Amino acid sequence: MNSQTPEAKDPKPSDSYVQSFARGLEVIRSFSAATPQQTLSEVAAQTGLTRAGARRILLTLQTLGYVETDGKLFRLSPRILDLGFAYLSSLPIWNLAEPVMEDLVEEVRESSSAAVLDGLDIVYVLRVPTHKIMRTTLGVGSRLPACWTSMGRMLLAGLPDDELQARLQGHSMQRFTEHTTTDVDALIAHIRQARQQGWCLVNQELEEGLISIAAPLTNRTGQTVAALNISGQANRTSAAVMQESLLPALLSAARTISRMMGAPRG
Repeated sequence: MNSQTPEAKDPKPSDSYVQSFARGLEVIRSFSAATPQQTLSEVAAQTGLTRAGARRILLTLQTLGYVETDGKLFRLSPRILDLGFAYLSSLPIWNLAEPVMEDLVEEVRESSSAAVLDGLDIVYVLRVPTHKIMRTTLGVGSRLPACWTSMGRMLLAGLPDDELQARLQGHSMQRFTEHTTTDVDALIAHIRQARQQGWCLVNQELEEGLISIAAPLTNRTGQTVAALNISGQANRTSAAVMQESLLPALLSAARTISRMMGAPRG
């Protein structure tokens, strides 16, 4: 624990220094791979703030959507990426991942994307397209519903069952196509299957003709932090072909990128 008070640690407030903003950034920076979730007391200890001060900042960040909590533990939300998506595209890991994805696209002749989970949406952080396969234009920062996308289900599969159930409770089961899964129990079964097999295929549930397959991107602790997919058109790449011919290349690329994020070889 830092024995200094915030007043002793921080520069003196002035017209060019906003102390409350600086303390808010300290709270954000207190979360890391080593401390992805923290109690209020742990955040206060990490930052040198009082419990009351840390609580005000955490609740403010929660109100703005940058922090999530189960009532005891706090963690950053993927919405924190909204603070710097322009910078995200230049981060070393995605600079390193992009050539891997480009090689994957060259090999399979289908588009590839990477995304993270934000609530019940996926947020695209990198995309290497070949052909336009959806009516919408997808790029960094684009959002799609997680429940009916291969990357979304793969990311939801990385959640503990209790958190998965909590997120899906009361969620509207919208029908996008005749293939859309609208039963919650069936959806959870699909997600659990993805967790067990280590990949997920979604066939025309979000848009007619759109088929995709995804694999998890994991960090050094084995946590799923993002997902990688291959997407194509069902009229030229069937589910069977995607699973038999494209899945091995996807899994290989996902392992390569995961190792860049510190995941052990295996």
